[in-house]
Amino acid sequence: MQKPSIPKGTRDFSPEEMVKRNYIFNTIREVYHLYGFQQIETPAMENLSTLMGKYGEEGDKLLFKILNSGDCFSGITDEELSERNAVRFGMKACEKGLRYDLTVPFARYVVQHRNDIAFPFKRYQIQPVWRADRPQKGRYREFYQCDGDVVGSDSLVNEVELIQIMDEVFR
Repeated sequence: MQKPSIPKGTRDFSPEEMVKRNYIFNTIREVYHLYGFQQIETPAMENLSTLMGKYGEEGDKLLFKILNSGDCFSGITDEELSERNAVRFGMKACEKGLRYDLTVPFARYVVQHRNDIAFPFKRYQIQPVWRADRPQKGRYREFYQCDGDVVGSDSLVNEVELIQIMDEVFR
């Protein structure tokens, strides 16, 4: 019988670790709120058309692609299957992928909701992201990213605020 395990590059968090992590996340949230940032959340998966080409060729290789539901072989010829070309197969069999970071989904969010957002728009997100990278000590395939951005303003005051937020969080 095989011993239960989790995928390489992922980890479980004990109750004690969750208390510490939640304290950090709550501190970050409180500081963002002090500076007028609003929290948003985007789906864990995005359309590959949204993700591909945004991270460069190397970054695109690190995207976790999700097989289409149902018959993922639909539209793929026997000849294409016999080529055993993983990239070509992935392009036809996958339409979605797990987000690599929070920036590209945020850009998609702004474009999609531009008529509903008051600019300048100050947003933050604290959500997991995934990288199809070879896990090494201290590097994970699944991890949380805390991200804050301001769109719709070119004022340098926003850059100063972001530095103040980092300083306040660490203090």
